[in-house]
Amino acid sequence: MPHSHLIEQLKENLQLAYRQAIDADAKLDELKKAGHGKFTTIFTQDEGFTSRSNRFGPYVQELADEMTKLPSQGEDLAPALESFVRKLGVLLQTLQAFKSQAK
Repeated sequence: MPHSHLIEQLKENLQLAYRQAIDADAKLDELKKAGHGKFTTIFTQDEGFTSRSNRFGPYVQELADEMTKLPSQGEDLAPALESFVRKLGVLLQTLQAFKSQAK
């Protein structure tokens, strides 16, 4: 089944996002204690997330929940995967940019 390989790759990327989110959220906590990081959300609604948070963890959790609900096949699979992959990509890019800036 070709989709199982794709799903495994998505799971690996989601695990990577989770690990990076833990580090990024810890850094955001440090910045907040120092009086910085006065923003309310990381992502806008335009980026597809329903979560609203000033930390990365809730966005990773939203994707983890979404992954468990992905259809296994059929016509609903392609649009669900497209939405998931787009949000995961935005999350990983933002985490990488944050990591680069936070050094």
